[in-house]
Amino acid sequence: MEQRFLGSSGLSVSSLSLGTMTFGGKGRHAAMGALDAERAGHLVDIAIEQGVTLFDTADIYSEGLAEEVLGATLKGRRQSVQIATKAFSPMGPGPNDFGLSRHHLISACEASLRRLATDYIDLYQAHSMDSITPMEETLGAFDTLVRQGKVRYIGCSNFSAWHTMKAVAISDDSGLARYVSQQIQYSLLVRDAEYELIPMGLDQGVGVMVWSPLMFGLLSGKIRRDAPQPTEGRLAALGAPIKVDWERLYRIVDVMLEIAAGRGVTPAQVALNWVRSKPGVDTVILGARNEEQLRDNLASAAWELNAEEMARLDAVSAGAEPYPNWHQQTWAGARNPHLPAMRA
Repeated sequence: MEQRFLGSSGLSVSSLSLGTMTFGGKGRHAAMGALDAERAGHLVDIAIEQGVTLFDTADIYSEGLAEEVLGATLKGRRQSVQIATKAFSPMGPGPNDFGLSRHHLISACEASLRRLATDYIDLYQAHSMDSITPMEETLGAFDTLVRQGKVRYIGCSNFSAWHTMKAVAISDDSGLARYVSQQIQYSLLVRDAEYELIPMGLDQGVGVMVWSPLMFGLLSGKIRRDAPQPTEGRLAALGAPIKVDWERLYRIVDVMLEIAAGRGVTPAQVALNWVRSKPGVDTVILGARNEEQLRDNLASAAWELNAEEMARLDAVSAGAEPYPNWHQQTWAGARNPHLPAMRA
């Protein structure tokens, strides 16, 4: 398994990492999976065997149970892996039980440490943007946790590019701990990140952790023109307000199937290989309910798409670029080196 540095930091992480949304099976996350410590531990064993060193979770996953399960599976081998977790979401009924305030972040971190059965978190992430709490307060709280040794690196997730840029500027100006990563949605079906988030990350040294690279199974290859559309799915169960352009999905899957057949691999591996090969991406988070899914997904790291295959997938999945991106790409591409790399 290839190791990559996370952003401009010195933290080395595996290019594929394992997510834990399938661990626990409590609350609304039960739709993703309900793996107990024994079954989750089997997947963790396989992941580590195949070279995965980074495991991603969040306090809100199964209302804290996912962290407990992950902590149990890593007992006795904590020092050889990295744990990334997140805070923001409501973890209680009180007005201070969510958000990115100093009060909540420090309390949430201590609770995560207990559930994970560890004394430090390798990467602690803001799970969402908090427009009420001043960024200076949030970054100051993160910095306190770093200085206390409870957290080693910090990152953000689901931020707009300008939110992350503002946070980086505050950290640099004030000498506070700096976001080294952004965890973002990115796939053949959802390429919005290429317009602002990834170019910003490349410019500022903020690494990319990709979530939902298979778009909750839509890019697994199981959904195609000759198969019926699902009436219910994990997206619906999670309340994600995403509308699927089915014809575009079918076009993408058609090309995935052709490439997969030619290489003797699965369509899911093609989709994962594509996103893992894109500029700025440091690690791609896999989600799996069983050994078969996990082993197949991990196998995507054993080969590489060639330039022609990447170009075919880029072309079939491309969407209309918003302004000013199309203007910059068309008339100023030579002066903006990240743009051609992203949209070629």
